[in-house]
Amino acid sequence: MKFNPLFLALGVLASAAIIVGAFQLGQQGSEPSVAKQDASATVPVPASQTQQPQQPVPLVSDEVHSPAAGPRFSHFRVGNRNVKSIFADGNYVWVGTSGGVIRYDTESDDYELFNNKNSGLLSNGIFHISRLDRKMVVGTYGGGMALFDMDANTWQTINIPQGLADQFVYDVLKVANGDVWIATWSGANLVRNGEFDNPDAWETFTVENTNGGLPNPWVYGVEEGVNGDMWFATEAGLALYKDGQWQNWQHEDGLGAPFEIVEKAIQFKSDPGQASKHHARQKDEQGLQNVNVAYNPNYVISLQVQKDGTVWAGTWGAGLARFKDGKWKYYTSFEGLPANHIFMLYLDPEENLWIGTSKGLALLDRDTDTFSIKTMNDGLYAENVFSMTNGQHGDLWIGSFGGVAHIEHGWNK
Repeated sequence: MKFNPLFLALGVLASAAIIVGAFQLGQQGSEPSVAKQDASATVPVPASQTQQPQQPVPLVSDEVHSPAAGPRFSHFRVGNRNVKSIFADGNYVWVGTSGGVIRYDTESDDYELFNNKNSGLLSNGIFHISRLDRKMVVGTYGGGMALFDMDANTWQTINIPQGLADQFVYDVLKVANGDVWIATWSGANLVRNGEFDNPDAWETFTVENTNGGLPNPWVYGVEEGVNGDMWFATEAGLALYKDGQWQNWQHEDGLGAPFEIVEKAIQFKSDPGQASKHHARQKDEQGLQNVNVAYNPNYVISLQVQKDGTVWAGTWGAGLARFKDGKWKYYTSFEGLPANHIFMLYLDPEENLWIGTSKGLALLDRDTDTFSIKTMNDGLYAENVFSMTNGQHGDLWIGSFGGVAHIEHGWNK
């Protein structure tokens, strides 16, 4: 089994068990326990509500919580699992957990679980879910990429023999010209016109064949910019592929906040270099020998690009970075973010930027360049926020470790 040292290190660093569990992704054979609960409930899922193998049961529909101020919200428990990806598609909400994919029907209040026992998935660790024409695409932890044909109810597995650079798939994106880009932990794939069955349509970009233009093989995200520009989040900075040429940026160029700015705000105090040889080597390579906490401004964990070309990069302990008109700006907890470890970035249909952190969710006010913060008191399932999507009625679905929060009518912006 292949492990991501980034996630392994956090398991060592975090003092709270909920954070440790949130990042221990893997190929797990057991199914998640799934139940809908009142937002104020803290009891474990009863045995009668625990899903048995290949026998999905309806979600338990308890009363939602109706606070005096703010929208009503409800919680969905997925057991000792994290929710790294979530995608709303019509009446369905697709929930990617470290125990498989859950397809929840919001109208019938029913769900179906897909895992490596009853579907074409080769791994239960799910990093990515999105829609690709009439198919759902699932990126997994060690099982490659899977396509689910919703009309035929069939699965297709795409892995290294088909051209995939690595069996660990973190992001998949279809761009305006019909090409599909895939972010893996051994580089980035380009599949022209999305022709997965055509070997000639596949191309792999690595550190070696781009002469370092792609600065690191571990690619966490891919986004399309203006005029077909392609942006990549890696463990060694932000990369751009434009007109057949590569360019990249690191901390020395302005990516992320300096260590002395955020040092006292870092919540994970152990040295990742002591947890793995991978981190120790990267600390040496990136000049971080004197840093002994969970901080690396070159780790771009999350990525979004707005329609005007503004690039947003979420870093590992160095806050949120903005690249606009060739200039960098960073935002940290001192500028109003809940925390400096940025797990997720999400642009809603109105292009509002949401920032998922280790201590809550933030919404950027574009007019004032300030943040409004949402925590468990506002309806989050947990303070760590890994994924987010908008439902068809303006509602919000937010994934954390252990479950999902459903905010019925969104929050007032």
